[in-house]
Amino acid sequence: MPELPEVQALVDFLHGRVTGRVVTDVELGSIAVLKTFNPPPDSLIGRPIDGASRHGKFIDLDVDGTHLVFHLARAGWLRYSETMPQTRVRPGKSPIALRVRLDDDSGFDLTEAGTKKGLAAYVVDDPTDVPAIASLGPDPLAEGFTREVFGQILAGRRTQIKGLLRSQGTIAGVGNAYSDEILHAARLSPFALADKLTEEQVDTLYAALRDILQAAVAHSSGKPAAELKDAKRKGMAVHGRTGEACPVCGDTVREVSFADSALQYCPTCQTGGKPLADRRMSRLLK
Repeated sequence: MPELPEVQALVDFLHGRVTGRVVTDVELGSIAVLKTFNPPPDSLIGRPIDGASRHGKFIDLDVDGTHLVFHLARAGWLRYSETMPQTRVRPGKSPIALRVRLDDDSGFDLTEAGTKKGLAAYVVDDPTDVPAIASLGPDPLAEGFTREVFGQILAGRRTQIKGLLRSQGTIAGVGNAYSDEILHAARLSPFALADKLTEEQVDTLYAALRDILQAAVAHSSGKPAAELKDAKRKGMAVHGRTGEACPVCGDTVREVSFADSALQYCPTCQTGGKPLADRRMSRLLK
């Protein structure tokens, strides 16, 4: 799933290529991808794109005051073409969920692999008309996201820190992969409780959160959309590296599996050398 750094890179990529272009067509390959009906998608036709921005993991194209907002979910992606194919999208016949054509013959497709569909697109007058955007927590890279703000978020929350970092209503933009990386850098167990962290641990976690995301944004910056997935994988220290050596201490990276996801961590760096039980509601083995 694209997270804050990749979404920001896609926003920058789109901003540099589609700003000023006029939408000439919007084609739906999947009726289910469109979560709104008013304004209709064809209301974007004939109007210029004024820019691109990000709200957490949501990408927002401002089309002359109307917004095309989309969330790529677990298996969605954006595919940009300098010259779009002449054939129209046939609903249900390809991974293409939505296609936008522009006045210089360029454009982009929103695609989704697999059978479990989560990609979502919205055409709205205001981005906050999208309920998930209206309920987003603060952006961790915003200037106002200070150590004090972060401390207030953690205070009194008897919640596992891994889940808290991933909660979009608490902090916007961090998902499974970068929460693994942040906790590894902070040397914290994913199952540590937020309200039990010391002030020093909160300091370290705040610094890791900002540093990991800023470095990932810098690493992704300027890369075309087609290269972002590989760039993300190559930049990971523990996420997706089960069985490999931790780059910090050399211990073997371990995994905890759940029904539809998994987390990775280093026992030496994060759990005092103790492995985590690989089951739901895992606790440190004693």
